Amino acid sequence: QVQLVESGGGLVQAGDSLRLSCVASDRTFTIYAMGWFRQAPGKEREFVSAITRGGIVYYADSVKGRFTISRDNAKNTVYLEMNSLKPEDTAVYYCAVRRLSLYYSDNYYNALKYDYWGQGTQVTVSS
Repeated sequence: QVQLVESGGGLVQAGDSLRLSCVASDRTFTIYAMGWFRQAPGKEREFVSAITRGGIVYYADSVKGRFTISRDNAKNTVYLEMNSLKPEDTAVYYCAVRRLSLYYSDNYYNALKYDYWGQGTQVTVSS
């Protein structure tokens, strides 16, 4: 079992930037993929970005070119640099990890394929 702790959320204006962090409580815990999902009020949880242990990255079309995911494998930490934020980016952002690799890369977009989740951090973007 591992706990994930997100940080870095907050209230910003449109066009601003934020950096989210998520750290796994056990640095010896083997993690293959680390990802970010988000859920806005009244909407389903949606994929934002993911990164494999080898550095392969995946992004939702809505954040490509604005968000950058990175990770520090030694620290079991994943980051999400969010630039040019828009009001539609407002949501609770959740960190998720998967211990093993997936055969089909499309599955990294699927929340059901992740094993552990953080509690979420609120990001609010005002217009």
